[in-house]
Amino acid sequence: MTDRWIDIGTIHDIPRLGARTVPTPLGDVAVFRTGTDRVFALFDRCPHKGGPLSQGIVHGESVACPLHNWVIDLETGAARAPDKGCARKLAVRVEEGRILLSLPLAVAA
Repeated sequence: MTDRWIDIGTIHDIPRLGARTVPTPLGDVAVFRTGTDRVFALFDRCPHKGGPLSQGIVHGESVACPLHNWVIDLETGAARAPDKGCARKLAVRVEEGRILLSLPLAVAA
């Protein structure tokens, strides 16, 4: 599947250890910035009960769901044991301070 990269703003639009929600035709995407300025994108739904991950607490390269404190790995979207499940992730990259989010071409058009 071919993807299209869309510009969603600058890295400074997201506070360190914070998140920004980006509405897409596929659903809301939570874009996270870690304390070391790494950026990750997951659909804004915890795999447990759909809690808004964008409102969770970012620590290291994980986010804790605000509803039931499930810890989701930002790199993979996988819940940390003993919990099981996975949040869908999207490719994201930073170029010259701009955050680019990958969406399937059919959706991004």
